[in-house]
Formats: sequence, C-alpha cells, structure tokens
Amino acid sequence: MAGLASASLIGAAPGPAWPTEAPLGPPRPFAFDEVKRRARVLAAAPYARPAAPAATLTGAIDYDAFSQISYRPGATLWDQATGGRGVRFFPLGKPAPTPVAIAIVNGGEARAVLYSPDLFDAPTTSPLHSLGAQAGFGGFKLMNADHRTDWLAFLGASYFRAADPFNQYGLSARGVAIDTAAPTPEEFPLFRAFWIESPPQGPLVICALMDGPSLTGAFRMTHTRGPFGLIQDIEAELNFRVAVPRLGLAPLTSMYWYGSSDRTPSDDWRPQIHDSDGLSMWTGAGERIWRPLANPPRVITNAFEDRNPRGFGLMQRDRVFADYEDDGVFYDRRPSAWVEPVGDWGPGTVRLVEIPTRGESDDNIVAFWTPTTAPAAGQSLSFRYRLHWADGEPSPTGAARVIATRSGRGGRPGQPVPSGRRKIVIDFAGGALPGLGRSAGVAPVAQSSRGQIEEVSCYPVVGTETWRLMFDIAVTPGPPIDLRAYLKRGPAALTETWIGQIFPSV
Repeated sequence: MAGLASASLIGAAPGPAWPTEAPLGPPRPFAFDEVKRRARVLAAAPYARPAAPAATLTGAIDYDAFSQISYRPGATLWDQATGGRGVRFFPLGKPAPTPVAIAIVNGGEARAVLYSPDLFDAPTTSPLHSLGAQAGFGGFKLMNADHRTDWLAFLGASYFRAADPFNQYGLSARGVAIDTAAPTPEEFPLFRAFWIESPPQGPLVICALMDGPSLTGAFRMTHTRGPFGLIQDIEAELNFRVAVPRLGLAPLTSMYWYGSSDRTPSDDWRPQIHDSDGLSMWTGAGERIWRPLANPPRVITNAFEDRNPRGFGLMQRDRVFADYEDDGVFYDRRPSAWVEPVGDWGPGTVRLVEIPTRGESDDNIVAFWTPTTAPAAGQSLSFRYRLHWADGEPSPTGAARVIATRSGRGGRPGQPVPSGRRKIVIDFAGGALPGLGRSAGVAPVAQSSRGQIEEVSCYPVVGTETWRLMFDIAVTPGPPIDLRAYLKRGPAALTETWIGQIFPSV
C-alpha cells in the first residue's frame, strides 16, 4: 500500500527498534548527497503521482475528525528531556492525504519509522480506522520539553511552520511556490520523504525529498532555537522537469482578514484578525520598506523589483492584546517570518499576493522571491537562505519603523466631509525620531501613482515619541492607487518607506 511504497525510498524492512515504542526499520547508510542524487534521478523520469488511499477515505478525516486523533505520547521518538526534540507523527487526513516516508538518522545511518495504527488513539467512530494498517504518516511535529506543546510541524504538500518565539503557531512556510496567482492552476509539490537527525551535541537537522509534476528537490534544514526565536538554515537544490515561468523561492503563506488600516466589514466583535499585518523588505540597495497587508476586492499581485535582496518577510508587528481581544488563539502572539538570502540571488522580484477572504480560516496572503530568469527544463537551481521565526525583523536598522497604519474618510474634523477623498495616517517610532520636536526640520514625503494628494503634514504625537504622517488622497474609479510615504530631515530619510494601496470602486 501507499505507506510502504513511500517508505521504500529509505528502506522499511522490520528490524531492531531504538528505545521507543514506534517500530523502526534496519539501519541504512545516509547522507544529504543521497537525497540530492534521488531527486536528480526522479527528475529524469516522468512524474508519477505517489500512491495514496482513496480521496473519499482521507477526505472524511476533516478538521474536526483530524483534531480528535492523537499520537500516543509513549511512542514519542527520542527523550524529550534533551531540550524539545521529541518527535511525534500525524496521521493521514484532509490536510495531508498522501503518505510520506519518515526516517530517523543517527551516526550516518537512517532507520525508517514504520506505520502502525496502534500509534494513534482515535474514537471508535473515527474514519481513520477505515484507512487500514498500511495507511502511512501525513507528517510529523517536534515536541517541547513540557510534553504537551510542539514547536515545529511539517504537514501537507511542502508546508512547514514554527511556533517560536511565543509558543503559538501562525503563518506557514513551504519549499517552493509554482504558478501562484497565475492563469494556470497552482501546483503544490510534495515532500515525499524526511530524514530527521538530532545529534546529542549540535542542532536538529531535517532533510526532505520533494517531488511534483514540474520539479524535484532536495532540502536540508538546520535548526537553532534561542531566546529570540528559531533560525532555520536552509539549503536546497531544485531539478526542473519542465520550464517554470512563475517560480517562487522561500514562500511564506499567511492570513489577513482585517485590521486598523483595512476594516473590512466583518460583523465580528474583535478589533483585528490577522496572522501578519505587513510585508517588510530590505532591498539590495539598503532601503527598508513596509507594505501593510490588505484584504482586496479581487486577487492582487504586487512585484517589487530588486537585486540580491538582504531580506523580506511577513511580519506581525502589532503585539498589543487589546488590539485583538482574542484569548483563544492569541493573534498578538503569532510569529513573524523573515527570509535572509545567503549568497548571490541575483535580479528578481519580491512578490506579494493578496486574495479576498471573508473569514480567518483562509490563508490568503503569499510572499516569495521570483528570479528574473525562469528555470528551463533540465536545469538545476541551488540556493540557500536563513529563515527566522521571530518577533520581528532580526536585522538592525537605523531607520524608524512604521508601527501603525490607519485610514478613513478625508477632510478635517468638524468640517463638511469632502467626497471622493481618503485620509491616510501613518505612525513611525524609533530610529532618530525620539527627542525631535516640531522645529527639528522633519518633513513628510507623500507620493501617489494617480490622484491628487492634499493636506500633507507630520508632527510628534503628544505624550509619546511617535511621529505621525498624514495626508488625503483624491480617489476616483479605476485601477488601484499606489502610495508611497516617509519622513525625512534634510536630504536623508529618517524612516523606512511606507507603501500602500487603495482599491477604488469601479
């Protein structure tokens, strides 16, 4: 069946088990070069869809049924007292319908983890029992030392996510993105096999084999946890069966429903709901850019050209509980994810895709890097990057940051409301702003792709060290209006560049 078929990639014959209840196969030699070799061999042959149980069976394990299935704690691999490296496994289900092979690596040898339904506890009525004894695993997670919570999870396609630094999951990352928001259907390659290594001295290492209709890939991820979050050092090699015009490297996927800058009618009692509130960029030329996220009226893709970017990421900057008032899922604790390219990434674009949503269960935000030169059939592409799961951007900057964006009807308080005008209010903090007063020579800069900008001003907010930039923009029907604003003192910028977008009704 499917589980054994995928496990054959790493050898799954019964053998002596390590000190755990989870059954393991015999040891086989292992190195990352072998993963790369297998990815190249796969790429030289036509794509074959991995064997899997019928979709009707895995589809019956929906969100509710999946949440009622638990992995037996006594079958956790590795001693959890070693600092949060205990491994537990996910069953198949609607989130992950295709079995993946999983092996544990020790001393250059890999042993396959053998699937057994006895590893899971589930209600007698659970559709999991219909999958049979050869179903296979859907993914895995790494447990914290408290034996209750987990800090890293791989589940479905090439998705993975981390809960550090606040012990709270939010946005996800994935291996690659293909044809996201393109005219053709988006492709979701699969991580077909994993090798997990946890040496007594040293970081946790996860290798993964990717396969999909357009490409194959080999990934090696080294994990370092610290007080400020998790760092994943990622090395990847992709092999292309066909040309991929719309390739996304280091993709991040998140959710944005509404916030202070985009109060989409929701009839929800919470002030804001989002996993991330902005795209942050540090260009190769050194400019820092902040683009607030939006819930647009239709699918919108923005491309920001660059060369050798220093970093980009989807951030959750608002950490004030009162701005969400949700003590169930804690949006104020959602991690940010920052991509730090390693080596020469050359020319390309940071792409931001925003998809309309009417709820918080949809991941409607995607950000990734697209190289200018699209890979051709038969080509291989190697790249490296460092993925930070943290409170915010890990790289220090001398520029003040955007801490809030608000918008509303234009005009002045107490005066007649002018038609066709929106007011944009941007708050900056940090950098060289503290201590500067109204007479310090701070000046606003505000620009638009179309429409007249009026009433531009800036000033320090009373009782704080925050500076506020505000302006009105005349809004007329037509394409989206692109906005750009920052504070300067003389010729030098004091703040990062704020980039916004308005979607006029047609």
